[in-house]
Amino acid sequence: MPFKLTEEFKAKAAHICARYPRKDAALIPLLQELQGQAGFVAEEAMDALAQYLELPYARVKGVVTFYTMFNRAPLGKYHLQVCRNISCHMAGAPALLGRLKEKLGIAEGETTKDGLFTLSTVECLGACGTAPVLQANEDYFENLTPEKLDALIDDLKHGKHPLKR
Repeated sequence: MPFKLTEEFKAKAAHICARYPRKDAALIPLLQELQGQAGFVAEEAMDALAQYLELPYARVKGVVTFYTMFNRAPLGKYHLQVCRNISCHMAGAPALLGRLKEKLGIAEGETTKDGLFTLSTVECLGACGTAPVLQANEDYFENLTPEKLDALIDDLKHGKHPLKR
């Protein structure tokens, strides 16, 4: 069965599109809305949105694949994003990434079998002065060491929010 945009989505989309001079200018906010509903943007959703906005599918897919904020598959409960930019790289991010891969038993772009963690690398998290940095969902963890990383993963595994102790 083909993917269909819900009436609720179309109502929100009409409201969002009304804020822009052209309907296609609302592409990113509408992709964010789709992702907010499902947790990711499926191929079928991209196609339906392209039709709704009267855009080529390639333009919608190009935006989704260009911006790292869009997920094309379901994520784990915790999306771990390791910064790979030069400041983090020089401060030890490659070793932390290796430690995460080993500890979680997954590679970049994979999700643990229990659905708890998805591991990604990103170009920059904008926290160069506190490198190395990892973003777990919406929270930043800065000046990471192997010990801090281990404690973070253990806290998350046990449902503890490390910033709200």
